[in-house]
Amino acid sequence: QVQLVESGGGLVQAGDSLKLSCAASGRTFSAYSMGWFRQPPGKERESVAALSTRGVFTYYADSVKGRFTISRDNAKNTVYLQMNNLKPEDTAVYYCAAREKAMPTMRDYDYRYWGQGTQVTVSS
Repeated sequence: QVQLVESGGGLVQAGDSLKLSCAASGRTFSAYSMGWFRQPPGKERESVAALSTRGVFTYYADSVKGRFTISRDNAKNTVYLQMNNLKPEDTAVYYCAAREKAMPTMRDYDYRYWGQGTQVTVSS
C-alpha cells in the first residue's frame, strides 16, 4: 500500500497562486496513477485533476482547466498541483489519491489510497 501526505495549503487572495504537494511512501509510487480531489465547505467531494503513472495523460475538471496543472516527480515520490489565478470558489480541502492502475480517472471511488487533506482558502 501507499501512504499519502499533502502539504502546501493556506490562505491566499483571489488571483494568487499556490502549489500543493503530495508525498507518497510505501510501495512503488510510479505504479500508481494519481488524482487531486477537493471538498468545498458544505458540498460533496469533487474531482480536480488526474495524472497517469508516467505523467503522459492528464485530466482536469472544467472549472480548473487553464488555471491548474497536475504533475509528478517519480524520483521524489511526489505529485503536485500548481494552482494559478485562484478564485474564492476554489476554497476547499484538497486531497490527493492513488489508484493502482496506469491510467487515472476522475471518479473518487476508483482510488484506494487517500491523504488527510490540506485546506485551501481563497479570499475575495
